[in-house]
Amino acid sequence: MARMGHDSERAAMIYQHEARGADKAITDAIDKHVDDEQRQDDDGDDGLAGVLVPAG
Repeated sequence: MARMGHDSERAAMIYQHEARGADKAITDAIDKHVDDEQRQDDDGDDGLAGVLVPAG
């Protein structure tokens, strides 16, 4: 209720199915990001090629 901004349980129940869809989209995006990062780590590429580092 708090995340969706509903003041009553009735309103929360009406829109509950939409929140479930949003939750799935969010978790799917997070899963994809984590998988991509793990694949990159497995390749041995730390992603820092060409990055300038201060010396001195």
